Amino acid sequence: MTTTEAAPAQDETAGAPRGRTARFAVLVAVFVCAACGLVYELALVALGSYLIGDTIGQASIVLSLMVFAMGIGALTAKPLQPWAAAAFAGIELLLALLGGLSVLGLYAAFAWLSLYLPALIATALVLGLLIGAEIPLLMVLLQRIRRQDAGSAVADLFAADYVGGLVGGLAFPFLLLPLFGQVQGALLVGMVNAAAGLGLVLTVFRRELTKRARLLLIGASMLVGGLLLGAYAFADDFEITARQALYAHPVVHAERSPYQDVVLTESVSLSGAKDTRMYLNGDLQFSSVDEYRYHEALVHPAMNGPRERVLVLGGGDGLAVREVLRYPDVRDVTLVDLDPAVLKLARTDPRVSSLNRNAFDDPRVRAVAGDAFSWLRENRERYDVVLVDMPDADSTATAKLYSAEFYGLVSQAMSDHARAVVQAGSPYFAPKAYWCVEATLRSLGLRTTPYEVSVPAFGEWGFHLFTQEGPPEPRLPQDVPPLRSLDAETLRAAQTFPPDRARLPDLAPSTLMHPTILDYAQGEWVNY
Repeated sequence: MTTTEAAPAQDETAGAPRGRTARFAVLVAVFVCAACGLVYELALVALGSYLIGDTIGQASIVLSLMVFAMGIGALTAKPLQPWAAAAFAGIELLLALLGGLSVLGLYAAFAWLSLYLPALIATALVLGLLIGAEIPLLMVLLQRIRRQDAGSAVADLFAADYVGGLVGGLAFPFLLLPLFGQVQGALLVGMVNAAAGLGLVLTVFRRELTKRARLLLIGASMLVGGLLLGAYAFADDFEITARQALYAHPVVHAERSPYQDVVLTESVSLSGAKDTRMYLNGDLQFSSVDEYRYHEALVHPAMNGPRERVLVLGGGDGLAVREVLRYPDVRDVTLVDLDPAVLKLARTDPRVSSLNRNAFDDPRVRAVAGDAFSWLRENRERYDVVLVDMPDADSTATAKLYSAEFYGLVSQAMSDHARAVVQAGSPYFAPKAYWCVEATLRSLGLRTTPYEVSVPAFGEWGFHLFTQEGPPEPRLPQDVPPLRSLDAETLRAAQTFPPDRARLPDLAPSTLMHPTILDYAQGEWVNY
């Protein structure tokens, strides 16, 4: 790209624009570009947490690579300083295009190519390189308006940069995600990024560009704008297609709440039986074909004893509550689930409400949308039965729900002679994860009894029944309602573990300061 720019003289550059308005325009561009750059970073971290679940790992990869690449980008920009205006405009157009399409591209790499991690690394490096080149070029442009002390110029630029980062960081979770979603939000930011960079150069520094250079930039901006607008228009169709590629069965409901991706799929077998499945962030929560096996094993052994007051932590689909309500002497049930979207779906979607038998319409049931850990800290009530039906601890957000501190709060909510049960994953596929839950419970002096059942959608699945006195013996109540998969003999057998699933000794308990997170690839806990 050819321009008429020349290196500035010691005091000022001939023909360079001057005045407060021009300086203000440069600082506004710094502000906007910084906000856009931080949104790109947060979008990559958020997408990784949705798709992979390892928030710490995703944040570490993205931020460290981008900061490293920003340093390289700053060095790379040094030879471009004589052509700062044209170079800055070109970099912003490229950054707008790649940053705007980053979420869409990474989602495609995850859904169809199984190349998410390599694509993430490449994207973080390229975006960091382009972001790092911005400040040196903007510094040159600022000095061309009016020469000033280097320290003052750096202070002005960094002030605008940091404030822009603040606005971008707050806008991403509280404005862009709720209103536009990740894909369209990133595309919208890309458009703003392109407009800010090109607008600055074509107004304040227009004289420094040849006619040919201006035409090239305008043409490039039209191309970038057209690509971003086209992607924005087809973003919904893309998300539907990409999401469907992740699931074997047709997607019949999908939404992205502030907490997670909520998906329902439905298929019909050759026999005509429907199989409705719920996924949270891609993890299967239940299959309507065999969910009764899981929920009967979770609920009924704990109901052998006083059961007037029952607390359910998690289980927003209402399927555990359905089993609890089969006992007429249950007086009240409190359910605490993080995501209001799941609770609404369980109430209003006929595919789910028919499975839970409209459990939330029962006057004995009180549903609370909130974080179970925080709720337990404020709770002063005591319950006869506590059912802990949480997602697996495959991220830092859920690891605290399997910590010693959390189980300590659970024990405080238990009345005298109360029983509690926690789903603990597969003792076959993830034995360290399963037995670490028991080690954590025992570290608090709680008495535990493990048992496992077969749930075809999950494989062998394990639970831990625990009390403050004991040890507890899993038994079915004498007045247990008819069950489809569980009887007294099956439950006795469920407490016997073969050698390849036997208790693992010397496992450290999980705590808030030293959480252990399930790594599905290794089938075990990873200590942090």
